[in-house]
Order: sequence, then structure tokens, then C-alpha cells
Amino acid sequence: LHWLQRRMGGSMEGGSLFSRETQALFYNYKAAPVQRMLDFDYLCRREKPSIAAIVSPGSKPGGFRKAFFGNTEIAIPVYGSSAEAAAAHPKADVFVNYSSHRSAYQSTLDCLSVPSIRVLVIIAEGVPERDVKVLIAACKKSNKVMIGPATVGGIQAGGFKIGDTAGTVENIIRCKLHRPGSIGFVSKSGGLSNEMYNVLSRTTDGLFEGIAVGGDAYPGTTLSDHVRRFQDIPEIKMIVVLGELGGSDEYGASEMLKSGQLTKPVVAWISGSCATYFNSAEVQFGHAGARSGNMDESAASKLAALREAGAICPTSFEGFEPLIAETYMKLVKSGELVPKPEVEPQMLPGDLHQAIKAGQVRKATNIVCTISDDRGEEPSYVGVPISEVIGQSYSVGDVISLLWFKRLLPPWATKFIELVLVTAADHGPCVSGAHNSIVAARAGKDLVSSLCSGLLTIGPRFGGAVDQAAINFRNACDSETSAEAFVEGLKKKGLRVEGIGHRIKTAENRDMRVELLSGYAKENFPSTKYLSYAETVEGYTLQKANNLVLNIDGCIGALFVDMLSGCESFSDVEVGEILELGALNGIFVLSRSIGLIGHALDQKRMKQPLYRHPHEDVLYTQPERPYKKSKGDPDAKMDM
Repeated sequence: LHWLQRRMGGSMEGGSLFSRETQALFYNYKAAPVQRMLDFDYLCRREKPSIAAIVSPGSKPGGFRKAFFGNTEIAIPVYGSSAEAAAAHPKADVFVNYSSHRSAYQSTLDCLSVPSIRVLVIIAEGVPERDVKVLIAACKKSNKVMIGPATVGGIQAGGFKIGDTAGTVENIIRCKLHRPGSIGFVSKSGGLSNEMYNVLSRTTDGLFEGIAVGGDAYPGTTLSDHVRRFQDIPEIKMIVVLGELGGSDEYGASEMLKSGQLTKPVVAWISGSCATYFNSAEVQFGHAGARSGNMDESAASKLAALREAGAICPTSFEGFEPLIAETYMKLVKSGELVPKPEVEPQMLPGDLHQAIKAGQVRKATNIVCTISDDRGEEPSYVGVPISEVIGQSYSVGDVISLLWFKRLLPPWATKFIELVLVTAADHGPCVSGAHNSIVAARAGKDLVSSLCSGLLTIGPRFGGAVDQAAINFRNACDSETSAEAFVEGLKKKGLRVEGIGHRIKTAENRDMRVELLSGYAKENFPSTKYLSYAETVEGYTLQKANNLVLNIDGCIGALFVDMLSGCESFSDVEVGEILELGALNGIFVLSRSIGLIGHALDQKRMKQPLYRHPHEDVLYTQPERPYKKSKGDPDAKMDM
């Protein structure tokens, strides 16, 4: 059958697909190809970015993605559907689809109903052939052009490029793609296209337009489709084709040469000549379409047809480059082609992280971290790899000692930390922190908000006295201040004795948590000097009131000073710094968070209703009602 009858592509009327004003809708955001498109725009001195909008399925209106247009940071709007994006940007006529092979069919089909879209590009590989055939037929019916699937895209030099076409900025400049040349190039392969752009920059005045149709068996448009289109583009003076074995696309070009429809010089090569040494019906040569099922689909047969029709074909790929150069020079000498002038690209500002990596600039850091490192193959805590933390069964106490104190404390010390976490985890629903978490949870707040509501009550009057108790007991003990002088001295200053006193515990009904922690310390700590001092203070305060006992805050504070001093890992100055930083209150916060989360979950699990405090638990007292005086009354006074 004639190639035009076999072709499944959409309408391919003559003329360029792209220009310097072309804008695209980019489907399924990918940061790297988006930025590469914008960097190309800047190199080419485009006035506007080539990406008008990004389509992210399901996104709500008003969103955007940041990117750079030269040295200016821009916000590219994001839409939830192609129809919404096209309605907001009617001049965008190219649809660049970066969706996966699973969703490429439906997302492309949806866009076919958008009137303003003229060209559709499907990047994904592995799109089912049946789906592709449906899309090709739909494109033909709606008079649209489809490039791909399995394509890197295409480029008009100095005007517009799709995604990752032509690679890096350095390669684009090296291949002179920042300004238009005189050559039209088409291939199935994106990788070989990039190589040929380099060849064309060395042998000619460069590329005008290049297309990689994709390597699948059923491309949306074929090599011959684009060759025919190149014939109608005045700026293109010479056509270069790089085909491959498999399929019959190249025969279309030979038909056009024979019929006189194609008059521009065509230099062509068909890859896959080595296939004659294999059973090519059983061997796959790279692309899905690179399979020669019969002799007509072989590289040799297609080359012979092109030569017979008048195409200029080398005998090997090594001869391709010199033949391109020879054909180009003939056009120049004959006056049919006037080489395009060289244009300096607009140099692109370098990215900061790349410049730092290359050692070109130096930048002061914003944050200093000395406790962990998440770079490399695995994170580490103060230099200890996470694999060692897990492999050697580090305890929670060990991890706290690393991240809080930057030391590995002895086992008796980390065990004490864990005991504190357990014993202070909860103290019932009536304490202020738990009460707040319960009320917040019953008000429908999320878990984090309920936890924070409880944590915000921790302070000098509830659980937050650990640090100050530790500081006070340490200073008084080290200065050999008597218990009486210590207590009375604070009283004269109007200060509380932190760590002493309890709402419900007394000398006869002691806090079991204090007893357990004290007992562990006396059995395992090298010294309990500061606990002994705190107990001496308790002995004095009990003479004043029966509930002025050593409470959990005071016990933990004194014992932490004993632990820090006894583990021989800290100097006196370092112990003081730890206390001043609030690390001990951090232990209480960490511990009590366990209980607060438990209370919030408990209320949510039971689906408890909104809490309202009972009237009978509130003493209502109001002053006598005030009345306003008339303005003319000289004795008028405002009642307070």
C-alpha cells in the first residue's frame, strides 16, 4: 500500500510546529525538564517563558510552581485539569505530557477535546499499542499533531524546545541550538538526535528544526510526515534523516522524492545494517519498532529505495557526517543557502548549589548542626551510623544521650533516663496538661493540636520546675548552704522552693514515683549527693507543713545532677550549661507527651462529646452593676 494510506498520523499540513512565541501546557510536573525548557528560552532571548501553565490532576485553583527564567524567579500557575489550564491560557497550543505509561492515554485523550491545543507530545515509553492507535486516529480526526510516545520531543533552534531535548545547556550552546540554522532533521531516537545536532553544528550552519518521533512501532507522526512538512518550511534548505530498521516510514520519503513532492536535498542513513547477521525476526534492536520482520523492513532495503529515489546516502554511518558536510557546501557554493550568522547566546546565570559544588563560590551556612547528619548512604547520630544504632540495639536512653548530650552515657545513666520517661509519662486526667489535651480532643482538634494544648501548660507550676529545682539544689549543696538558710533565703526573695510541695501527697502518703527513682539511684549511682541534700531540705520544710514533701520535679532534678556529675562525662561547667539550657524540663516534656497523646486518643476512641465545664464548679462573683451618668450632671462620675 502507498505510505500515505498506511500512515496513521494526524493532520500534517506544511509549516513549523513551533516558533519563538510558542507556549505549552506541561502535564505532570517534573522539575528538571521544566527548568531546562525555561533555561533554553533564556539562552534564546525569548521575551516570555515557553511554559504557560502546569497541569497537576486534582490540584485546587490558585497553586503555582516556582522556577527560574534567567535570574528571575517566576511562579508558573498550576491547574487541576487540561481544560482549566487551556481556558486560562488560550494561546498555549502545545501539550507536553510527562505522565506515566499508565495514564498517558487518558490524559492525552482528554486534551484532544481542547480546541486551542494543536500539538501533543507523549514522553512516556510502554504505552499500550492499542491505546496509541486510538489516539492516532483521534488526532487525525481532530486535525492535531501527535509526537511520540517514547520520545524525547523536538526543538526549533532559537525558538522552542520540549523537555529534555538536546540535553544540557552546555550541549545546547555547543550545538548552536540557541539560534536557528538551515537544516531540518528527523529521527526515531532521542539520544541519536542529540548526537546528530552536534554533527550538524560542525558540518553546517546548524539545525532549524529537529524531531524525534519516538521508537515505538506506532508513532503518532512518522519520519515521512515531518520530511514532508520540512519541504514546506522556507527556512529549511536541506533535510537530514536518520531512520532505522523496522517499519516502512522511510519509504514515504522515497515516494515523495520520486513524485517530485520533495525537492530539497535529503541526506539519509538507516541504522541496523548489522541485522543481516541475525535472525532479525527474533532479535530486538533497541526500540520497540526496531524489529525487521521481512526484507522490506531491513536497513539495506530502505537505503536502496532512498538512493534510487534520489536521496544522498552513505555506505556506512562513518560516511554520514562527511556526506552532510559535502551536501551543505554544495548548497552554499551554488547560492541556494546563505549561512545563518552566528549569534551569541544570552548567558545563563549559574545555580548556587552547582557553583558551590564546583568550588566557584563560597556561601556562609544558615544553620549549624552538631548532633546528626542525613547526608550520605545513611543518617548518623553524633557520628554513630543508624545501622549501628539498630544493629547494636541502642536503647531510647542511648539515643537521648547521643542527641541531647552528645555522649554515650553509661548503662546505669541511660537506664535512669528511661525510668524517668516511664514514671513521669502520666499522672491521671485531672492534672492541667492532661485536662487540656482531653478538652481539645473533645472539641474535635487533631492529635497534634491536642498534644500541644497539654504541653503548653507545662511550666513552673506544672512539671516545668525540674531545671530550676536542679539548679537550686546544686548551687546550695556546692556552697554548703544549710537547708534552713536555703529555704528562708528563697522565702525572703519571694521565690518558691522548686521541687518541694505537692497538692495531695504528704509525709505519710509519699509519691511512689519519688520512692522508686530514689531507690534506683541509691543502688546504682556512684553518688547521690544532691538527692541527699534535697532530702535534707524536705526534712526542714516538713516542719512547716505536712505536704511540703520532695515532689517528682525535685527528685528528678536532684538525681539528674547526681547522674551528670557521676558519669564522669561532663565538667562542672558543662553540667551547669545543661541545666541552664532546659534539658531536664525536656525530659519531663518528652515523658508527659506519652500520656497526653494517650488521653487524646482515649477521648477520640470513645467519641466523647464537646466538654463544657459545669456551672456548679464555678463561683460567680460580680461587682455592683455600673450605670452611665448624664452628660449635663456636674457630679457625674463613671461607675467602675
